[in-house]
Amino acid sequence: MDFDALAVLVETASAGSLAGAARRLRLSPMGATRLLAGLEKELGVRLVHRTTRALSLTDDGLSFLPHAEALLEERAAALASLRGRQGGASGLLRLSASLAFGRQVVAPLVVEFMAAHPQVTVDLQLSDSVVDIVAEGLDLAIRIAPLDDSSLIAQRLTDNPRWLVAAPGYLERRGAPGDLAELAGHECLTVSAVPHWSFRVGTAMRRVKVAGRFSANSVDAIHAACRGGLGIANLSDWNLHDDIARGLLRRVQLADAVPEPLSIWAVYPTRRLVPAKVRQFIEALSQRLKADAAERNDELPAD
Repeated sequence: MDFDALAVLVETASAGSLAGAARRLRLSPMGATRLLAGLEKELGVRLVHRTTRALSLTDDGLSFLPHAEALLEERAAALASLRGRQGGASGLLRLSASLAFGRQVVAPLVVEFMAAHPQVTVDLQLSDSVVDIVAEGLDLAIRIAPLDDSSLIAQRLTDNPRWLVAAPGYLERRGAPGDLAELAGHECLTVSAVPHWSFRVGTAMRRVKVAGRFSANSVDAIHAACRGGLGIANLSDWNLHDDIARGLLRRVQLADAVPEPLSIWAVYPTRRLVPAKVRQFIEALSQRLKADAAERNDELPAD
């Protein structure tokens, strides 16, 4: 049975269209159509309903789909057993991350990973929007946020502490807030359409509405505005080390609360077998994040 044709069927079911399946598999639409037609001819049944507006699996297609998935997974497992755990990373790795984290952390790691694994090619997509990794045909997404989608596998990589920070010039003009109540009177630099920050107050979590003259849909833009003295920002520890060490930003510590810490997650589609390229990149990223956190803790005063 043609494994390429099986892959077309599986990706068509996931993407909801032959065109989407073709993009994921790097095939032409005509090539994907021919492979699916060949599979239907071999099986002697129609696997999909095709109309000008939609595509859906037939009852036979729905019945055969799990078997097609199992065949592809067994093939991947067989190939992985021959390559070995450490030597099996190969093929195209498609992953996404936020702009700031991708630029500062993921992209430099990709360079090292590709040097260590010459058989791997990488397509890195950076966006501050939440990307549908199934619809986009991605192997992996790195997210720093609470996770809600139970249809995906999420592996926690490390803590992501956050701090309130401001430029020295802003603090000289406006002073530093002493507690949550005083924070409401300050210019707070927020993500567009999210006018609240979450804080840990004792053992409880509290959401506080904040506002300012500047908001953006990019963490990089908020960071730049904060360095420029426009207000107070709530940013991740990995994004602040250099600026605090150089005196460009200062931590703003409240007497009654600290910003809610998040976690950094590796998110990938639900599969019984995770490709070596994905597994080994996750391992490399986890090690890098832990090493970087340890270095920051050693170098940066607790002020």
